[in-house]
Amino acid sequence: MSARKLQSTGSTEQKISLESRQTRLTLPPASVTISKSGIEFNSATPFALWTEMTVTLESPGEGKVNCTGVVVSCTGNRHRGYHVAMLFTGVSKQSQARLNTLAYS
Repeated sequence: MSARKLQSTGSTEQKISLESRQTRLTLPPASVTISKSGIEFNSATPFALWTEMTVTLESPGEGKVNCTGVVVSCTGNRHRGYHVAMLFTGVSKQSQARLNTLAYS
């Protein structure tokens, strides 16, 4: 598996939005690690295991990539924050190709 942190590129900002029934987050690229099968990020709020979420990744080179997934790990505490790992479960072939490009570039 390959993973990488997303970087800001000058004036063109990348944006990561995560949404569940209870929460909507917009994360800076530096706080996200992405792979072809999932995403890891830091959050001030905890997420219950198996929470279904929708992720929208915006990249200048790849455009928007929409995915669905479930939270498979959430560790940490309210004082230091939480590290959340999410596994993608609903990814179209086109979105998977874009994720592969993001993960391997």
